[in-house]
Amino acid sequence: MSETTSYGGQAVLEGVMMRGARTMAVAVRHPDGHVVIETEPLDSRLYTGPISRIPLVRGALRLWDTLRLGMKALGTSAEVAAGEEAQLSNAAISVTMVIGIAGGIGLFVLLPALLTDLISAYVPHEWMKSLVEGIVRLLLVVGYVWAVGLVPDIKRVYAYHGAEHKAVNALEAGAELTVEQVRPFSTAHRRCGTALLLTVAVLAIVVFAPLSGLPAVWRIVSRIALLPFLAGISYEFIRFTARFADVGLVRVLTAPNLALQRLTTREPDDSMVEVAIAALKAVLKAEAPAPAEATA
Repeated sequence: MSETTSYGGQAVLEGVMMRGARTMAVAVRHPDGHVVIETEPLDSRLYTGPISRIPLVRGALRLWDTLRLGMKALGTSAEVAAGEEAQLSNAAISVTMVIGIAGGIGLFVLLPALLTDLISAYVPHEWMKSLVEGIVRLLLVVGYVWAVGLVPDIKRVYAYHGAEHKAVNALEAGAELTVEQVRPFSTAHRRCGTALLLTVAVLAIVVFAPLSGLPAVWRIVSRIALLPFLAGISYEFIRFTARFADVGLVRVLTAPNLALQRLTTREPDDSMVEVAIAALKAVLKAEAPAPAEATA
């Protein structure tokens, strides 16, 4: 494994999407029992080009691309899991992304700001408004993750999420990618998207604090405008803490992120681990150096 490549992905319906430096792979369990694997190249500009070396910018752009890839992977998994052969168009993916992002902004950006306004008369200082808004946002994030996890189908997705983490943890530990070797690893991982979500919510308290005195409309506009910046610094934080995971202070800082993953992961069964391994192996195979040609 390359020292500079960070492998990761997400759970999908009855499967796992894995992403490397140049390739994405989706592995899904078909209703008849076999595993369907699809791969596609990543945008080299974001993952190996000059943009990948620009702090803050790379985080915001990769987050957008991760959303795009995630929507596409979910569409693929839904089709395979249903035993159908259809494909989402780019237009359908774009519309779904816009709706999802709008819903996320409404729930985690606008609603906390509006709820804070309702009790603003009881908050004596402007900086405290930002703190209250941040606490409301954190409660909404945790509450949403917990509530969604109660849905039976999502419980299976969370189990595949745990399988994804186990496979990546095993790879990073140098273990053989077999069900027996992968099974003992943790279902938590420091670069998880759940960790990014919580980091954004916490850092938003600090970033939004100087703007708490703005009129309500401009305060909301400023929060939406600063989302790419928040995504960028949150990505850099996750990247930094993953690199220095064994440092005592870093362990303390990342403890809440790992704790939240208890809500977004479940212990997978062996068939789920098998699917996660299949997706990861597909990425590794696609990104393996080509064998040197024999010369006379």
